[in-house]
Amino acid sequence: MPSSAQMKSLLNSHYIGDEEHFNTVALQIAAAEARQGHQKLADEVKNLVNNAKSGQLKKRTIPLNRPSEELRRLLSVTYPEKRLSDIILTKSLQNKIDRILLEFRHIERIEQHGLIPKQKLILIGPPGTGKTMTASVLAGELGLPLFQVRLDGLISRYMGETASKLRLIFDSIEDTLGVFFFDEFDAIGAERGLANDVGEARRILNSFLQMVEETNSNSLILAATNHPEILDNALFRRFDDALVYDLPDTEHTAFLLKERLSAYFSNNYDWKNLSEKAKGLSYAEITHAANDVIKTVIMNRDKDIDSNVVISALEERQEIKRQLEFTAR
Repeated sequence: MPSSAQMKSLLNSHYIGDEEHFNTVALQIAAAEARQGHQKLADEVKNLVNNAKSGQLKKRTIPLNRPSEELRRLLSVTYPEKRLSDIILTKSLQNKIDRILLEFRHIERIEQHGLIPKQKLILIGPPGTGKTMTASVLAGELGLPLFQVRLDGLISRYMGETASKLRLIFDSIEDTLGVFFFDEFDAIGAERGLANDVGEARRILNSFLQMVEETNSNSLILAATNHPEILDNALFRRFDDALVYDLPDTEHTAFLLKERLSAYFSNNYDWKNLSEKAKGLSYAEITHAANDVIKTVIMNRDKDIDSNVVISALEERQEIKRQLEFTAR
């Protein structure tokens, strides 16, 4: 473990932009770890420093520690610690995300052959199926900050202002290595020519198409939508791949329930049978139901809790879902 003095020195050199001193302290930490027998960690730290020095990472991970007031209204930043093991995926999605991570980690080698790794991704699927979690997982696996675009700050009623704000975001994408996440992307990418379309909406979409095509950054750009049917077809040609999410099937639901609840219930539970009660629910809704069950167990620790508690929680979520769907009609 780095000493407190080393941690303070790292942070100080990072915030004042003293890259040379930052690398020196990092190598000191690597040497200390090697002396304690942590050779793998020491080698990884040294490789990161050497790669940065040799320019293998074309853009440094520069946190927006002094962003303008306007940029703060456009981007929120987090440093996720999520890993692939924290998300439940279909085999197809797992393979695609594995490939994206692998290509990112071999950017230099791929670009030497005149090719471009997959960096612009569109995430498609119903709410609660893992799109936002995927953004956190990619950032966590790659050790990058996650910048989420704040649509409430981006979309403006004044002509030309939204396009100007988009330019600020894409300037940040160029200057800062990270994962940039446009959620509810249909607010920007709705098909040109829709009945409710106006000239300004077309200009915003055209601006995005031009900027995303011209960007020359190693950052990952993610756009998520629940309504792919209203997106302009030109958008799909600008993205390198599409990740398609769906509601969990019986097998994945049973796995999620077991993962969340097995510590509180006997492993003899028929999780697959219980999962039938969750049919039509998203991963997020099932997780909410499981959390309700856990809280019930905690509050009733001296009483016997059986599978009826799980069934009741799932049925409650089904009822909430029906009410929301009815309201949305």
